Amino acid sequence: MGKVVASAATAVADVRDGASLAVGGFGLSGVPNVLIEAVRVAGPRELSVVSNNCGVDGGGLGLLLEAGMIARVTGSYIGENKTFARKYLAGEVEVELVPQGTLAERLRAGGCGIPAFYTPAGVGTAVAEGGMPWRYAADGTVAVASPAKEVRAFDGVDHVLERGITTDFALVRALRGDPYGNLVFAKASRNFNPLAAMAGRTTIAEVEELVDALDPEEVQLPGVFVQRVVALTPEQAAAKGIEKRTVRA
Repeated sequence: MGKVVASAATAVADVRDGASLAVGGFGLSGVPNVLIEAVRVAGPRELSVVSNNCGVDGGGLGLLLEAGMIARVTGSYIGENKTFARKYLAGEVEVELVPQGTLAERLRAGGCGIPAFYTPAGVGTAVAEGGMPWRYAADGTVAVASPAKEVRAFDGVDHVLERGITTDFALVRALRGDPYGNLVFAKASRNFNPLAAMAGRTTIAEVEELVDALDPEEVQLPGVFVQRVVALTPEQAAAKGIEKRTVRA
């Protein structure tokens, strides 16, 4: 029943070329940086990543982007990553932009075995009608555009059909975990981490503190969704970036 593995490198050793990854985090909060770095060192190519954003320049998933390891991204936000924006506009990476709440629900639905659901988010826009640029050609024209989605009215209100998401692997970060994969998340890191963990067929969690057992009342993600646990060193647990550093005058 124990799911603890010796190192991040061991935990991600079977992430192969072409694998799909759901990755937790929001901005710099709750990003599984140790696991991402282990994937970078392992070097698989043509990865498909599902994450709210694709890291920042020089950090998080941005490291995999800079290394040319990511072929496709499903996410909600590009703005804080100049490398991401440049690669997208140059046709070097395919990008499916999804409304943030819809992305969260697509991950949760996939983890719950729900193949699809209807939502009003995106009705009347290119999200539903299609034509959003997924991939640009080198000359700046649209090489691949999003398809139109089914729209259906419920109680007189149109809703668009969205597919649940499952991935080969999920990489997440938790505040605490036990050897059985039960997890507790810290504050804002609870945003996409539990949902990404649910969507992965093989979910790998890096935990800042590994404990013998968690009180069942505090468990925020049950271990049934987690296959591997990596205990961070105190130095790794303490290494947390600040996205917008401000100081008083």
